[in-house]
Amino acid sequence: MAEKKPFLLRVDRELLESVQRWANDDLRSLNGQIEFLLRDALKRAGRSAKGADVPRAEPSES
Repeated sequence: MAEKKPFLLRVDRELLESVQRWANDDLRSLNGQIEFLLRDALKRAGRSAKGADVPRAEPSES
């Protein structure tokens, strides 16, 4: 697994609360959800960094 590098992230409180609710729904930590969203955004933009394409479980569509 890649080395984790801590960093400070300033974000709007309402945005953070929304991401926290989403993380709870997906049974992820807030940090895990942010990483998931960043990986997904990189993949969609065709900018995936080496090692960023780690397979992740996707919620099923209903």
